[in-house]
Amino acid sequence: MNVEQILAGAKDGFLLEPESKGILAQSGISTTACRVANTADEAVKLAEEIGYPVVLKALSPQIVHKSDVGGVHLDLNDASAVRQAYQRIKGATRVIDPEARATVQPMAAKGVEVIAGLTTNPQFGKVLMFGLGGIFTELLKDVSFRLVPIEELDAREMIGSIEGNGVLEGFRGGPAADVDAIVDILLKVSTLAESYPAIAELDLNPIIVYPRGAVVVDARIGVSRGRVETRSAPVRLPK
Repeated sequence: MNVEQILAGAKDGFLLEPESKGILAQSGISTTACRVANTADEAVKLAEEIGYPVVLKALSPQIVHKSDVGGVHLDLNDASAVRQAYQRIKGATRVIDPEARATVQPMAAKGVEVIAGLTTNPQFGKVLMFGLGGIFTELLKDVSFRLVPIEELDAREMIGSIEGNGVLEGFRGGPAADVDAIVDILLKVSTLAESYPAIAELDLNPIIVYPRGAVVVDARIGVSRGRVETRSAPVRLPK
């Protein structure tokens, strides 16, 4: 399905991860593959097709924060580990949603983790957010904001204005992260938000950035049909 079809069939609330990643992929944003398993046997089959190591994540419209309910299992290296992870997901989600399934995804290589997000402000409209992942976001709240739409200069200012941006230049002699790839993602998210008023929220966390390229590992898109755009020109929020 294309973006219009996905959004047309969506109810208010968060799309499932495969739908969110489908929208991103059609917008030119690279994501990890996201295939759905209805049974442990299917999960093993998909894992073998994808290639180990893999990740299993809970899939349910009732579960937005998968990690909070024990719904994410990383770095699974064989069929036995995949079966165990699938059963653990079913056990962890049984009360919340007995029909919950799981997605099977490749385990992304390590890199620099960043996040991008979108919220809708009642007064100003859609606001784009960028920050480094992990402790930089959760503890230090090291993030920057701009109103949608943004241009390339805005994206580069967002990246450069966070206090931890030096991490992107290479940590302890490591290679620098591909800032151009981050800029590209921010611009495409801005265009996506501007093009589809029903997209009210978006959370790409984490985005793993490499010396060349970047990939979205987890994605949530929130839909609200009551949203309207209040501004069409970019306005900078205070840092």
